[in-house]
Amino acid sequence: MKIFGKQVKKSFFVALAAIIITLAAAFLANTGGKNDGKKMPAKQRGNTVVSVKSMVAQKDFLQDYILTNGEVESQNSVSVFSDIGGKIISTSVMLGSTVKKGEIIAYIDPSEPGTNYKLSPVYAPISGSIITVPLKNGTKITTNSAITEIGDIKNLQITVNVPERYVAVLKKGLKGDVSVEAYPGTVFSATVVRVSPVVDSVSRTKQIILHFDREESGVNAGMFAKVKLYTQKYDEQVLLPSDSIVQNGDDFFAYVINENNTVSKRQVVTGKSVDGFIQILEGVQTGEKVVVQGMSSLGDGSKVQEVKQ
Repeated sequence: MKIFGKQVKKSFFVALAAIIITLAAAFLANTGGKNDGKKMPAKQRGNTVVSVKSMVAQKDFLQDYILTNGEVESQNSVSVFSDIGGKIISTSVMLGSTVKKGEIIAYIDPSEPGTNYKLSPVYAPISGSIITVPLKNGTKITTNSAITEIGDIKNLQITVNVPERYVAVLKKGLKGDVSVEAYPGTVFSATVVRVSPVVDSVSRTKQIILHFDREESGVNAGMFAKVKLYTQKYDEQVLLPSDSIVQNGDDFFAYVINENNTVSKRQVVTGKSVDGFIQILEGVQTGEKVVVQGMSSLGDGSKVQEVKQ
């Protein structure tokens, strides 16, 4: 009986070992010998399809511009002075009053204590509107004291100070879009009529003057203006979104979709860039379909599926 018991025990362990070996072999067969599932076999990786968005390459112009600020002013404005010092006795105008050239706008009493002189009139040197508050009656003035200022408010200009780095592109005739806070969403067209010959040594800016292309009755002198000044217009070239270009060191690449839904990684030569679009001087032709989203998952020859915009 002891011999029989030993044989049974031995048979049990042999059968158990066989089961363990069988299970281990099955597990290895099912996992395919993977290393923690981190690496996909080359054959399977080659069948991966990447979802991308694309656009058809087209030629167009790029228009560069400068964004800056300015101030709306009268084209013609003159400060009014008296020919003689004294005390302002009366004024016949107020802010906004319309005057004609030669019209009397104030009287000055040049008398000093113990003397009595005839009142001296002050004449408007030009026709226009009073654009600054006149000095009050009783104010003592000299011949260097400006009593008020007269401006032609129908003919306005925009004075703009442009940073020194843009000086090379400034010239008469440039077009600009002008907007003011009083009319949000409204754009007024203007043209550069004058460019200062010097750069201000303190602000490092050059002053330019723009005139409105037509009379804008709703715009007033003194308003703050935002100006979009159009400078260089670059030659027509293939344009692509700047984000669609992949950079590797000093080289730039684009992914062009082939007829068999694979992509070719093309080296490109880029040009000027404005507002998120860049010129493609070489490497992509008009009419070719270029990947604009999903480039990070692509390589040369990758299969793709286009997603509608």
